[in-house]
Amino acid sequence: MTHFVLMAPRNLRLVRQAMSSLSLSFCFLLGILILFAATSLCAQQQKPAEYAVKAAYLYNFGRFVEWPDTAPSSTGGSFPICVLGDDPFGRILDGVLAGQTIDGKPVLPKRLSKYQEAVNCRILFIRSLKDKELTDALAALDKAGVLTVSDMPEFLRRGGMIEFVLERNKVRFQVNLAIAEAAGLSLSSELLKVAVAVQRTAQPGD
Repeated sequence: MTHFVLMAPRNLRLVRQAMSSLSLSFCFLLGILILFAATSLCAQQQKPAEYAVKAAYLYNFGRFVEWPDTAPSSTGGSFPICVLGDDPFGRILDGVLAGQTIDGKPVLPKRLSKYQEAVNCRILFIRSLKDKELTDALAALDKAGVLTVSDMPEFLRRGGMIEFVLERNKVRFQVNLAIAEAAGLSLSSELLKVAVAVQRTAQPGD
């Protein structure tokens, strides 16, 4: 462990920044992944360090969200965390998720080329879709029980559930609870406590 700290102290600090405002239980789970994130970052220095933090968040979202039994992904033997659009993670996401389980199911990273493939995902990270593509994707997944996450601007306003934001160079997230609950998802109070903003009602005109 000391070896990794010496190899990438700055990267470890950036990963730990995601933990500074977390509750103890959420903080503990995120902390488990610091070593995995640091290892991946050592192997791929060209990747933004913030995506190691975001990858750790994606894993932990899976532990603090409950999916309806009717969701297509609930019947599978794995827990897929998917990426749609440009993949900013590379091997970082694979390293963070390697060997992890949620609800007794192995967590698997998947890269998708079409949003139609996302119906069997538990968590879907979306990036770099054009406006119409994003609208179509979110509409298609509206009742599929898929937790949608992105760092695209105004993702919540467009109908997404969790949006990553940067505050003082720290990775934070906002939640559209109204959209998530309408899809049948239940988000833990522990998760909501550490969100920088929680939208609990649909915006006018949505």
